[in-house]
Amino acid sequence: MSPSPTLEFARQLDQQDSLAKFREQFFLPTTNGQQDLYFVGNSLGLQPKSVRQFVTQELDKWESMAVRGHFTEPRPWLNYHEHLTGPMADLVGGKHDEVIVMNTLTVNLHLMMATFYRPKKGSRDRILIEAHAFPSDKNAVESQIRLHGCDPEESLIEIEPDINGEIFSTESICDSIVRHRDMLAMILLPGVQYYTGQVFDMQAITKVAREYEIPIGFDCAHAAGNVEMQLHDWGVDFACWCSYKYLNSGPGSLAGCFIHQRHVKNRSLPRMAGWWGHDEASRFLMTGEFSAIETAEGWQLSNPPILSMAAVLASLEVFREAGGMAPLRQKSREQHRFFRLCLRDRLGDQVTPIAPEEMSGCQLSLEVDLGQSGESTSCGKAIYEQLENSGIRTDWREPNVIRAAPTPLYNTFEEIWQFVDTLAERLDALRLNSL
Repeated sequence: MSPSPTLEFARQLDQQDSLAKFREQFFLPTTNGQQDLYFVGNSLGLQPKSVRQFVTQELDKWESMAVRGHFTEPRPWLNYHEHLTGPMADLVGGKHDEVIVMNTLTVNLHLMMATFYRPKKGSRDRILIEAHAFPSDKNAVESQIRLHGCDPEESLIEIEPDINGEIFSTESICDSIVRHRDMLAMILLPGVQYYTGQVFDMQAITKVAREYEIPIGFDCAHAAGNVEMQLHDWGVDFACWCSYKYLNSGPGSLAGCFIHQRHVKNRSLPRMAGWWGHDEASRFLMTGEFSAIETAEGWQLSNPPILSMAAVLASLEVFREAGGMAPLRQKSREQHRFFRLCLRDRLGDQVTPIAPEEMSGCQLSLEVDLGQSGESTSCGKAIYEQLENSGIRTDWREPNVIRAAPTPLYNTFEEIWQFVDTLAERLDALRLNSL
């Protein structure tokens, strides 16, 4: 069947979609009784209907058993986190001893930097990040630099995008690593850039970092549950990600953390320690001497929050039923191609995705240009607000981007067509009003 940017074709694609049934496993938001078109899974994923059952089960156990719930089946609280390890590791391409669900994203980034950022002041003391990084990441990196007595003005290297002022070529990133190799104590980059939606070539970048023995980590907040990853095979030193975006585990929910196998058994590595990272066999002997678990669990601090973990587990079960990331990524590519096809057919150059198709995941970061000099930002913001008023949920990122992320577990091809149709109507109206 030849691709066609029509409503009929979108409905045919939905009928042929083997993953379409998973939409029924999510609560779809409404406004004034009308169902929204929800394209913000890159910011907060929808609630799986099974979450309530998973959380209620633990509430009931707490109600009836109190402290005994730590040891009572099913899923005793004492080792509840272990039920999340395998499914989460499978989603990011990690071994089961390399992944742990704990804390929140920036906390985990700090824990990883406490281990992997070991600057030698005056020589290898610099951290390389991308310019225009997510602000929390930059804040965390700068604070780590200061904690080590260094100055971010000197010890922070920010590489600039080299394609159209917004996209980073893999070659330029690798060249920057090679050029600064004798200065770098660590590299921290995104798996997917939050603003542009660009998917970074983590494998190629890691290969260069490993060649020069520079620790490298990735913030995979926008990559986990979005694109396929093979963190173990690629040799990444560490990675961290939240679970409330594409992983649908609830606002502010727990984060994931990956530490490569070559590090997890090294008890001599410096780390921020807490008793839940202590060897299980002697944890409750209360000796006060820390003996790290020889897996990613050795970076845990405190006993885990069970109610939040229950929501994560419910979501991971949906991913397992869907067959993991391979089929989801395949559908995402098909949705992405259809999205771009509709945009080109209806809007030409008026709305442009920043990242090229081969560098994109679910998210399209759209820039609006009506050909009116100096008015692109105001036009984009106005269009975003009109989409919101029409019940189409996207998000706006300054200075000039509407982010829309069709998510394969619950978005349809017909919704993509409806989005572009409404976008075209609103742009036509805005152009007429400006004449």
